[in-house]
Amino acid sequence: MRSLPTILPMSTGAKSMLLATFYFAIMNIFIKAVSHLPAIEIVFFRCGVSLLICFYQLKKEQLDWKGTNRKLLLLRGVLGTIALYTYFITISKMPLGTAVIIQYLSPIFTTILAIFILKEYVKPIQWLFFIISFAGVFLMKEFDERIELTYLLIGLFSAITSAFVYITIRSLKEKEHPLIVVFHFQLIGTLSGMVFSVPVFEMPAGIEWLYLLIIGIFTQLGQLNMTRALQQDRVANVSIINYTGVIYAIAAGFLLFGEHYGWGTLAGIGLVLAGVVMSMIIK
Repeated sequence: MRSLPTILPMSTGAKSMLLATFYFAIMNIFIKAVSHLPAIEIVFFRCGVSLLICFYQLKKEQLDWKGTNRKLLLLRGVLGTIALYTYFITISKMPLGTAVIIQYLSPIFTTILAIFILKEYVKPIQWLFFIISFAGVFLMKEFDERIELTYLLIGLFSAITSAFVYITIRSLKEKEHPLIVVFHFQLIGTLSGMVFSVPVFEMPAGIEWLYLLIIGIFTQLGQLNMTRALQQDRVANVSIINYTGVIYAIAAGFLLFGEHYGWGTLAGIGLVLAGVVMSMIIK
């Protein structure tokens, strides 16, 4: 186990992931505010705004948006869009804090996948902490009637898909500029959202247009910092930092959306966080 002084100093990748988590927390708040709109429509606006910002940044940096590893970039875009769509569904159907904590199981899936795909090492004791985290999810389901099994499974699917996204980004390390990686995700997300939102499209009203713009802006900030983080450090190290977003989500849900949690649900959330934190410390 590492001593406290060796835990406190933060790498560049960790700092980038902390920023990404904060930006995504802002994004989540405004997604919840417009969650009555179809999830695929929110995907379209979210990715569309970010696409325009990213295209401007690419031109400013004089980068070729096509990239060189097009198969991996395509895979990142497709997987990212699927993960995003399913995540938005859970936000619309669950309390914000619950949806976020389920999505944040992705670092555990990422760590497990990294063993087989990236050949990264995980200590045996960490598996115990993973089990503790999943036990927490079980408690949340048992004590919160608002968590339906269907949407819990959709949330878990989103978390697993996000894990594959993290692995793909890591595989693009030193091969593609972070802006190019983000651009392909936004491009595929925009095109997919445009096509599939046509049958279910609902016109946003009034201030909702501003909310959608804010979602796109903070998405871009979050995506760029997340991509940098995953390219600057080990996947297992930086992806776990995502869990700081749970604090933002629970606070925002309580203060802005009147969401309350029973002791059983809070105990489940506590187990999830405890499992992840212990896994991080024991490395």
